Amino acid sequence: MVCEKDQLVQKICELYDQISSLESLKPSEDVNMLFTQLVLTCMPPSLIDVTKLCMKIQETRSKLIRLCGEAEGHLESHFSTILASYTNPLHHLNIFPYYSNYLKLGQLEFDILTKHCSEHVPNNVAFVGSGPLPLTSIVLASSHLTTTRFHNYDIDPSANAKAVRLVSSGPDLSRRMFFHTTDIMDVTDALRDYDLVFLAALVGMDKDAKVRVVDHLAKYMAPGALLMVRSAHGARAFLYPVVDPCDLRGFDVLSIFHPTDEVINSVVVARKVPTTKHNADNPLAPTKVPNKFLDIEMFDPLLNHVNLMEEIDIEEKLS
Repeated sequence: MVCEKDQLVQKICELYDQISSLESLKPSEDVNMLFTQLVLTCMPPSLIDVTKLCMKIQETRSKLIRLCGEAEGHLESHFSTILASYTNPLHHLNIFPYYSNYLKLGQLEFDILTKHCSEHVPNNVAFVGSGPLPLTSIVLASSHLTTTRFHNYDIDPSANAKAVRLVSSGPDLSRRMFFHTTDIMDVTDALRDYDLVFLAALVGMDKDAKVRVVDHLAKYMAPGALLMVRSAHGARAFLYPVVDPCDLRGFDVLSIFHPTDEVINSVVVARKVPTTKHNADNPLAPTKVPNKFLDIEMFDPLLNHVNLMEEIDIEEKLS
């Protein structure tokens, strides 16, 4: 008898085989259909732990994440080009098929930010890996952080050029949004200027690369500044890399949120630890992580917040 987890992994592997055989991952009927199937397959809340899968499946997962990243880049570039053809591109963002997801994710991340940064509104925010369609920055700047300056970093000059064309049409956003074409690993002192840094899900496509970026941010971010990292949970970890709390050396992990609706990414929020005589010699030493029974939350807009303890209890009953 095949268990539910085995069926799920088998389905994902079948979709990987079909996706990897495509000649191009640019938007097309076949590409759209297969990735829609993949997302719908991975979306339902799942108790699967991808770290415990066999090596062959682990390798397939790594390849699939890279394919998803490539396809996502093509999709954003495609729609950024379409939007740029409008006189006022910012008035037509809803043509992007996942725009509503960004609205929900933006609301979630703003709620998290409010919880941990209630004393003042961030003056300067950095978004690392903003891409050709910087919807997170646009949504937050337009609807939530309406006086904040956003500095968007991307290594791809064509992505930034497309993003600039979109934002330049807005008299307010064009004054508060800036774009930097550079590898974030080459950015040092400037990182101290930001109250909040967002790390996109696809910056650092594997664990080692992600940890290198996080360590770099830990070295140069201002003490007390917040870091918001996109992660994934359950079967959604076949779509995006997972960031474990232990990966965030030099930060105190404050909360981890796992959406259970169509918002795919989990959100991890952490605070850069102050430099003290105890950690000055080893700024990347392990720091405290949240109590797993109190701070890790499942998020559903219909149910508000459901504590992960319920998930743990269910898993214990099933095991």
